[in-house]
Amino acid sequence: MTTRPWSTHYADDVAPELGEIPFAHLPALVRASTADYGSTIAFTQCMPNGMNGSLTYDRIDAMSDEFATYLREVVGLSAGDRVAVQMPNCLSYPIVAFGILKAGCVLVNTNPLYTATEMVHQFSDSGAKALVVIDMFADRLPEVLPKTSIETVVTVRISEFFPPVIAGVIRGVQKVWSRSLPKITVAHTPLKAALSAGRAAKSADKLEAYVAGLGPDSLAALQYTGGTTGVSKGAMLSHGNLVANTLQMIQMCGGYMRPGTEVVLTALPLYHIFAFTVNLLGFYRLGARNILVPSPRPPSNLKRAFENYKITWVTGVNTLFNALLNERWFLDSPPRHLRASAAGGMALHESVAAHWREVTGTPIVEGYGLTETSPVLSFNPFGPSAKDGTIGIPVPSTELRCIDEKGKEVKPGTPGEIAAKGPQIMLGYWQRPDDTAASIVDGWFRTGDVAEMDADGFFTIVDRKKDMILVSGFNVYPNEIEERIASLPGVLEVGVVGIPDDKSGESVRAYIVAGTDAPTEAAVLEHCRETLAAYKVPKSVRFVDELPKSPIGKILRRELRAEAVTSATASIETQGRELS
Repeated sequence: MTTRPWSTHYADDVAPELGEIPFAHLPALVRASTADYGSTIAFTQCMPNGMNGSLTYDRIDAMSDEFATYLREVVGLSAGDRVAVQMPNCLSYPIVAFGILKAGCVLVNTNPLYTATEMVHQFSDSGAKALVVIDMFADRLPEVLPKTSIETVVTVRISEFFPPVIAGVIRGVQKVWSRSLPKITVAHTPLKAALSAGRAAKSADKLEAYVAGLGPDSLAALQYTGGTTGVSKGAMLSHGNLVANTLQMIQMCGGYMRPGTEVVLTALPLYHIFAFTVNLLGFYRLGARNILVPSPRPPSNLKRAFENYKITWVTGVNTLFNALLNERWFLDSPPRHLRASAAGGMALHESVAAHWREVTGTPIVEGYGLTETSPVLSFNPFGPSAKDGTIGIPVPSTELRCIDEKGKEVKPGTPGEIAAKGPQIMLGYWQRPDDTAASIVDGWFRTGDVAEMDADGFFTIVDRKKDMILVSGFNVYPNEIEERIASLPGVLEVGVVGIPDDKSGESVRAYIVAGTDAPTEAAVLEHCRETLAAYKVPKSVRFVDELPKSPIGKILRRELRAEAVTSATASIETQGRELS
């Protein structure tokens, strides 16, 4: 039986259990927020040059009703049909996402930067019948659509719902200067035309009927995993999963999240589960103003958002916070209204957290979760109980434990795979019963992440099981080495992987992106020798211009490993030619 040593470490204003959940489904949560905050601004889209547009809670609610009606009455979709959405952060996103949910359909979030091959896989696997896509990437559709079940395409402009003059300027720049608008050669309906058609067919009775059959166990979204350990799979997230996790996140933050007051910077993509639940759903329920940034790269794209709005919250990943801390404009003028920041998606380096607190004078805490868990499982409590370097304690109504290979719980301080139980755990993988059975055992979801729990119930991630490096029989975890190297002055980013080695089975290689005062390879190795056991010290160091990253900025170790193997193979082939 799992012990709960963490139960005494919640903040004074945080209850350890959720209690009764007031919303049977996500449309009910959306409508409750509209009723509470109707005429206030819900979303502001801020472009890198400061051009912007905004929508209130009332307008988001009304237009998402129109889109729901369009899907059901005009397109002819039925409850449970899948609708793919492929767009960056923009004002259209909440309208479309909420509209799909209000229609009783299933949202399939899709990275707009996907290749045609990746699009075909996700659209075909999900069985999507409709697609809402940003027009900048519509040139891939002629190749993709014939290989899928998609019959309806709705196109969106990046400047949708901006004031007319500003929208015209942005459109002109796209057409003439950046030439980023390809000709759309497939049948499609512009979003505003879809909303107009939905408005004409809309009625309160129809909207009520669309959600009449929805409940906590109804499928709300197919959220595809990153494919870091194999083929990307669709995690089936129910309305109950997402509602519960939204409320768990809000409850865990206690008084640091003030209803009707917060202004949150949303730089992470809303199609990713972190920003989807935390920023879109969580801050919408709080009546916050979401500042949407279509792309946070380069980090200078965030400058005008920080200058023009009183940002009180920032959510991000380690690479985003680190990038901002290397921007002169940010260091010279840190956000004056910031109250707190939350990190997730990858390990938050202690050196980055310490520097962020020093520069901003505000707390930053790390959380942990996965696509399959909606995503939040644990969070460092705000206040004196927090422990740097850990992922905190389970959010309310959640159980975590560390288990061995046989599924038996290990003692505190012993590494083991995290298993989780709670209302946010997915229904399973879409059309993959074998994968589901392997991942959810006796009601516990096996995360694939190795961690240790201390005597107080705080969890520390050791690493992904599949990223572990085996050096002469010893387990080596990349996170630990990355943390050490990241603390060196001049290191901007670092990724550590294992590569084949004839003598030790595997050896450690570090890939480093350095700043102007770059350390030498010798300095890196000497620093590692001072702080790590000999078998953990990298055998090789490579300095690179950039590291491969996921859409949210998570370093992709699998691509680094592939590069290492390719380089080794090429070297062997070259040596063979020289000897022949």
